Formats: sequence, structure tokens, C-alpha cells
Amino acid sequence: MTSCKSVSTPVDTNAKLSSSSGSPYEDPTHYRSLAGALQYLTFTRPDISYAVQQICLHMHDPKTEHMNALKRIVRYLQGTLDLGLHLYPSSINGLISYTDADWGGC
Repeated sequence: MTSCKSVSTPVDTNAKLSSSSGSPYEDPTHYRSLAGALQYLTFTRPDISYAVQQICLHMHDPKTEHMNALKRIVRYLQGTLDLGLHLYPSSINGLISYTDADWGGC
């Protein structure tokens, strides 16, 4: 997918992924491998965390629509290669973090 057309968001804002509809994806191992790789990428690309979490919910029985959602994340990444966190060595021993998460709505 190196020459794919990029998209502006990592998820389709109109559709929800369903665990029961659609046909099974022909290679679940491939799906799981790509989803696992994207999980590691969320360390430096927190903007895809929600989208990756949604596709990981379906690793036990991936459908074709789940693979399409996974490909959408890859297409988003293709268009945003210059974004991300850069990690450098530091002598700071403390870290303070703030978050605003809606775990009830997930």
C-alpha cells in the first residue's frame, strides 16, 4: 500500500464496526499481524490509538469490513508520515501526565 491514496481520518466517522456482519477475512493471521504492528505504532502515534483499539476488538474473528478499517488506518498513516512523537534520551527522572478519556463510551 505504499502508493495508496491517503485519507484525512483514521476511522470512518459514519460507520460502526460490527462483530457479526460481513464475510470472514480469508487470512486471520495476516490481520492479527498487521493489527499487532499498529499496536506498537501507537506509542509514537497516539492519534491512531482509538482506531487501533477498535480493530483489535475483532482479532478473534476478523471480517472483511474489519480489514477494510485496518487498511484505512494504513492509508491515514501514509498521508501523515511527518506526524508523531519523537523520543530522545533525557536525564529527567519524573513524568507528569494528564488525560481526559471517556472509558464509559468506549
